Amino acid sequence: MENGKSTLVLALSGTWTARHSEEMKRGITIRVGYADAAFYKCTSCGTYGTAEICAKCGSPTKFLRAASFVDCPGHHSLMVTMLSGAALMDGALLIISAIEKCPQPQDREHLAAAQITGIEKIIVVQNKIDVVSKERVLENYREIKAFVKGTPAENSPIIPVSAQRGINIDALIEAIEKHIPTPKRDPAKPPIMPVLRSFDANKPSTPVEEMVGGVLGGSALQGVFDVDDEVEIRPGISVEREGKTFYEPLYSKIVSLYAGGKFVKEVTCGGLIGMGTLLDPALTKADSLVGSIVGEPGNLPPVMNHLTIDVKLLDRVIGKEELMVIEKIRTNEALVINTATSVTACIVKSARGDIAELTLRRPICVEPKSRVAISRRFGDSWRLIGYGVVR
Repeated sequence: MENGKSTLVLALSGTWTARHSEEMKRGITIRVGYADAAFYKCTSCGTYGTAEICAKCGSPTKFLRAASFVDCPGHHSLMVTMLSGAALMDGALLIISAIEKCPQPQDREHLAAAQITGIEKIIVVQNKIDVVSKERVLENYREIKAFVKGTPAENSPIIPVSAQRGINIDALIEAIEKHIPTPKRDPAKPPIMPVLRSFDANKPSTPVEEMVGGVLGGSALQGVFDVDDEVEIRPGISVEREGKTFYEPLYSKIVSLYAGGKFVKEVTCGGLIGMGTLLDPALTKADSLVGSIVGEPGNLPPVMNHLTIDVKLLDRVIGKEELMVIEKIRTNEALVINTATSVTACIVKSARGDIAELTLRRPICVEPKSRVAISRRFGDSWRLIGYGVVR
């Protein structure tokens, strides 16, 4: 059952994030989608909204701030994709369907993913209240309270909404304003942006002289990017030499920056941005550079082919109906790890107690002491089993 994530983002931003053809056919989010919104507060009645004129009383509103939404896949088979999107978030909306008993396996898994990726600011959205009885809404509320007890979301607001009909969206925006403030960041640090999307912006049959370079999408974690800045992209692209595969960094120049629905000269931390470059668009098409890190040349985290991590496992496999006990990581088993927007398969070279040495199928750009989410295969999908801290 779909919880209505994309519909809620549409109600908040006016943007439908499920643009991929397969998403349209199946009615679920497959790729990470994103949308920008502006929040306003009425100067007369105090109602929160997304327009310059109050929908309730018609008075002018005051601009509060711009916000970006990352619409992550909720389906269990797309868990590793969801973890990539979560890496860019300052806070999370945990969307629960009032139709179904709470928690569903994906509810447990998503709350655990928020904890593992370090998201502390959480608002619970109780959606689809318009299609159930008042009694069911209250019962579902009690289920949610029991579910979040003892977690970072224990004292989070629970906002009942109908995303489809736009009911209580004003209350949700008010909760976001009060409970997920814009965090302080250091603009003086070297700029860093994990790549969440990459694509070729040229339409088919575009004349060569009119073609533009590849586009990178993401959110700056620190520092400031300016048009005309030189940038390095790591780990870069794979090349074959003497029968072996190597990764070489890419270097380019920023030719345009797009944020908040317009082209700008510079972008700071927070918010989702599009970065136009001079890269061959063949290198960026179809999200081929997702998981890379963009930054100032010479100031990026190291590229790692092997990792040693301190492992912290969950007690149970929370993404399945049956809460199976999680066994310790074993030498030679295959796992998937996520860090920032990077996803890679790996083989456990050595497992000793709570320490694991991993050989990565694809190198990643990662700092020591960073967290990596760990997933293990159960049946036809990868399930979150814990996290590791890079030594």
